[in-house]
Parts: sequence; structure tokens; C-alpha cells
Amino acid sequence: MTINKETKSLGMPWEKEYGYTQAVKVGDTIYVSGQVSHDDKGNIVGHGDMEVQMRQAYANIQNVLAQYGVTMENMVDETLFVTDMDAAFAAAVKCRQDVFSGTPVIASTIVQIQRLAFPELMIEIRGVVKV
Repeated sequence: MTINKETKSLGMPWEKEYGYTQAVKVGDTIYVSGQVSHDDKGNIVGHGDMEVQMRQAYANIQNVLAQYGVTMENMVDETLFVTDMDAAFAAAVKCRQDVFSGTPVIASTIVQIQRLAFPELMIEIRGVVKV
């Protein structure tokens, strides 16, 4: 049985090199790949600043979701992978209400890890979205 997959890209060179897409929609569910703090050209932003990196990762999620015509309000589940739990909690307090237009209503998991794909990255956020 074949399922219909609608994919979206941010045009980053590593998408093709690594072999993945930024999001896959199957039925009424969008699975968002882990988003990190790169700008539109693929440059990592916010070196050493968890809040800047968190905001950029969420901005990249918003960019992917906009391609499907949905917003962060459709996100139902997220997983944050962070290299510094204390910095991530402090950053989340400062930015999540902005990102979710008020108090987030979302299942959320945060996990501290040793390292991400690029050494300068401090956070990666993946999510599940319903449409």
C-alpha cells in the first residue's frame, strides 16, 4: 500500500546531501523535521545564544508550516533537543509565549543531548502538526 506524502523544503544544501525533507504531510498530519538556527542562506545564527537559536528554530518551523497554509497554533507535539538544559529553560520562558501567540497548548518534551549536527548548534526542534 502506497501513502500520499506531500513534502516541503527550505532549500538547504544538506537536505539533498543527507537525504531528507523539512516536513512531510500524510493525511491531516504534518511531521516537521528537526529545525535548527539557520537563516535563509543556511548560515547558523546565534552562536552561543540559546534564545536567539530557539527563536530561529521556531521561525524555521513557521516557514515550513506556512507552505502548508497553517500556523504554530496547529502544532500539537514538539520535541526539543538541547545541549544546555538550563539555558533552554531560560530561553523558553522568554520566547514561547511569543512563538505560540500566548500560553502554548502543546505536548512538549525537552531532552539534553551532548551535541547536534553542527557543533555550534544548541537546539533542534521537531514537531507534529494537525490540519
